[in-house]
Amino acid sequence: MVVRDAERLRVVEETIGQLRAELGVLDVLLPSLRVDPVSAAGEVGYPLVDLGCVNLDTAMRLVAVLHEGRAAR
Repeated sequence: MVVRDAERLRVVEETIGQLRAELGVLDVLLPSLRVDPVSAAGEVGYPLVDLGCVNLDTAMRLVAVLHEGRAAR
C-alpha cells in the first residue's frame, strides 16, 4: 500500500487501533502499544509501531493465542 507523507501518521494510528481491537478480542492487552515517537518525527518511511513491554501473564497469553491460531490452520 502506497501512502503519501501527509497520511503516514494517520495510517499508523489506525493500524495500531485495529491491532489493539483485534488483540482485545483475544484477551491480549499490550498496554504500551503506541507509535514510536522517534520514527514518527522522521520524514522518510513509515513510523514504527512500538509494541512495548508486557508482563509474563500477557506474554504467555500471546503465546497461547498464536499457538491456537497456528493449530487452526
